[in-house]
Amino acid sequence: MNNENKKPVMFVSGENSFYRQNTYAQNLLLKALSQGITDPQELRKIAGLRRVADVYRSLDKLAIRKEYHEALVENGVDLDFITKGLKRLAEEGTDKIQLGSFNTLLKSIGLDKYEKQEESGKSWEEEIIKVSKAKDDVIDGEIVKDKVEDYKVVVPEIPAEELTRQIEEKKLGRDLYGD
Repeated sequence: MNNENKKPVMFVSGENSFYRQNTYAQNLLLKALSQGITDPQELRKIAGLRRVADVYRSLDKLAIRKEYHEALVENGVDLDFITKGLKRLAEEGTDKIQLGSFNTLLKSIGLDKYEKQEESGKSWEEEIIKVSKAKDDVIDGEIVKDKVEDYKVVVPEIPAEELTRQIEEKKLGRDLYGD
């Protein structure tokens, strides 16, 4: 095997937030700027960024994002265009393409996951209240009647040397901080 033509693998440690899309910080910066805050140090604190350079980088990303959206609209790519394209694919594509376009549409409106509904229609909170009011044991989610057993909590005794150490610490705390 010829290893001369292969480049070395480089692993980068630390957080890779340099190229991350930080829309939350961008939105915080927009809100602060709309309220008249222009000091970079204040903007850094508001957005929770580590350096002022991160503020400028976020503002640059925001400007690029704005230009990108303007370019999309100028070229006719808007939400109407995208939905028409998905509709056309869902109507005219092959079975696999139709399924993918319908999945995309379902995800866009939040219907991509179907979770099993409870048969009784009760929420988990009502079940917890019901179980907490019952004086019976609950085993594997089922209430078992007449299985309530009394139990006694046995508190272990504290060793003598531990008691003396605790007393000395309390005395030292009173001496340092007062009563």
